[in-house]
Amino acid sequence: MLAAMATVVGTGPMATAAEQASRGSRRCKLALTPGSIGVTVQSQRELNELAQRHGFEAVEPRPAELAAMTPEQIAETQADLGAKKLEWAAAGLPVDFRKDEATFRDGLAQLPKIAAGLRRAGVQRVGTWLGPSSEELTYRANFRQHVARLGEVARVLREHELRLGLEYVGTQLLLVGKRYPFVHTLAETRELIAEIGTGNVGLVLDTWHWWTAGDTVADLLALKNAEVVSVDLNDAPAGILKAQQKDNARELPAATGVIDVAAFLGALVTLGYDGPMRAEPFNAALNALENEPACAAAAAAMRKAVGLVGG
Repeated sequence: MLAAMATVVGTGPMATAAEQASRGSRRCKLALTPGSIGVTVQSQRELNELAQRHGFEAVEPRPAELAAMTPEQIAETQADLGAKKLEWAAAGLPVDFRKDEATFRDGLAQLPKIAAGLRRAGVQRVGTWLGPSSEELTYRANFRQHVARLGEVARVLREHELRLGLEYVGTQLLLVGKRYPFVHTLAETRELIAEIGTGNVGLVLDTWHWWTAGDTVADLLALKNAEVVSVDLNDAPAGILKAQQKDNARELPAATGVIDVAAFLGALVTLGYDGPMRAEPFNAALNALENEPACAAAAAAMRKAVGLVGG
């Protein structure tokens, strides 16, 4: 993997002129989300600079930092995004709804301030993931708890014109990791979203979970663009059965061809998906790299993936 990474890094940090020109043929934006590729930054400005240097088109918002900014600082941040020709990707949801009630209530109490800061900065999307199993709650009990808690979260976000994306986890080893399996497919996630019923909740689609869950292109084509809040691109290690794949040991998009990323992206093109798209490989070799080569590798892999569908 390190040798392959070196080859990717050798392509250089900036997108070529041809790659820049090809952006007009697709609507989604290649996004830099630092934590998903082992990159650490200290500020939104530093993250924006990394994104620009490596040819990304969107960048993850830092919720706490944005919420603490003065109006003048917000204006400077927005101007910096514009100058760098960047858009906002999805922010991570700062509320832990998976644990005990006290933890949830504490996070929920902080959410209005965070949501207000995100909205002032022009952010429109927030994303989070669903635990695929529980030690204590049966499926029905867990479903009811998710409807109640995520409903409260979604209503706060709706007040600030923010959309919430939910990512199902299809990794089979995690599904059986605890006593009671929970939502782990696209269809079940859509049922959960319908039950929440706030009108501002949609999907975070991930090639990895789409593949491990056994979902299909037909499942994707049943969606509308408005239902998709954010997208993650990954590939899977070769030579490992799907049921034995480990969630935290993935590959960069289009690295192995185990996951049919062309079919996945082709469906999104058909839907007219126009939101952010990030790499999230949780890959040890990538995480071991310094910021610059890690960003270069992720950007090159994503451009390779979208190139499969003419992007």
